[in-house]
Amino acid sequence: MTTQTSSSKLSGFTQADFDVFNLEGLAERMNAIQCQIQPKFHAIGGQLAVDAAVHAGNEMYLHVARHARRKVNPPKDTWLAICSNKRGYKAHPHFQLGLFDDHLFLWLALIYEVPNKANIATAFLNQIDDVIAHVPNDYVLSLDHMKKESTAVSDMSKQDWQNALIRFRDVQKAELLIGRHLQAGDPLLRDGDALLALASTTYETLMPLYRMANL
Repeated sequence: MTTQTSSSKLSGFTQADFDVFNLEGLAERMNAIQCQIQPKFHAIGGQLAVDAAVHAGNEMYLHVARHARRKVNPPKDTWLAICSNKRGYKAHPHFQLGLFDDHLFLWLALIYEVPNKANIATAFLNQIDDVIAHVPNDYVLSLDHMKKESTAVSDMSKQDWQNALIRFRDVQKAELLIGRHLQAGDPLLRDGDALLALASTTYETLMPLYRMANL
């Protein structure tokens, strides 16, 4: 549950934000991301970091993707990340909120840069029934943050979960992302306060797995 007390209304995401990813050229798209999307990330993400800290029991920091390594190809998505490390997020379990051209994603993200992902996968496998129990059926799972595709948790058997976790453990570039997708046309996205509440609730739901990944 969000702890927001301000009476000011947060800006949500409109179709114009998703259309940013149709702009040609790195400079044009990056300018639109920086001017149009990132101010919303800072507003929503700042409050999400406060909410996440309450549930995590320690300070959480907001990071907004800079796409600094890109020199030619424009980004196909963009995101904010929240984690317990002030200097960076990629090497740590973290939460994400971001956009592709057709949907918004909310993730607990364990990406390939996490150095102890084999230990995390083993911990999840050893408590797989608890892991599955913590993830609602309307959530989705992905093994690659660079791809749009995801698998509905409602379609996953215990064996599917085991296969995903074994791949995450054994394949160097494999990742584990658990959360929600909201299609670009979903009216909830246009209401920043409603989106903040949904994102905060999503991260609270996934917090037991976040804690497990940080042991």
